[in-house]
Amino acid sequence: MTHLVFFEKPGCAGNARQRAVLESAGHTLDRRNLLTTQWTTEGLLIFLGHLPVPDWFNRVAPKIKSGDVQPDVLDAQAALALLLKEPLLIRRPLMQRSDNASCHVGFEAAAVDAWIGLGINHASNNSLEGCASSTESCATPV
Repeated sequence: MTHLVFFEKPGCAGNARQRAVLESAGHTLDRRNLLTTQWTTEGLLIFLGHLPVPDWFNRVAPKIKSGDVQPDVLDAQAALALLLKEPLLIRRPLMQRSDNASCHVGFEAAAVDAWIGLGINHASNNSLEGCASSTESCATPV
């Protein structure tokens, strides 16, 4: 199986579910804190550069849910500045094969399965991206 560098928000129940699926499929993880990693423009673009700008963002981050940040109207330069300043806005998890062969953003089950293999029923697991429930908060941990 694959060894992954897994950038997550500590304490996030959604990331915990994602890790469990990866590990049950036999993958191993080098877990890293997405919020305290010293991101650079180049480092983020390795993960995000191939995606449309709105797909760079965690749609359940408080500032996006409140309308304070509107990813659909940002250009790449403005989006990167925001993400570097506030990593909570970055869509997660960010995953990278330990051999640096490829990266992945988010956890749409079918896409992750096509990337590294999960061996799961996609119809029942497509909800692995985002918070576990509508009451879960994406606030910065204390």
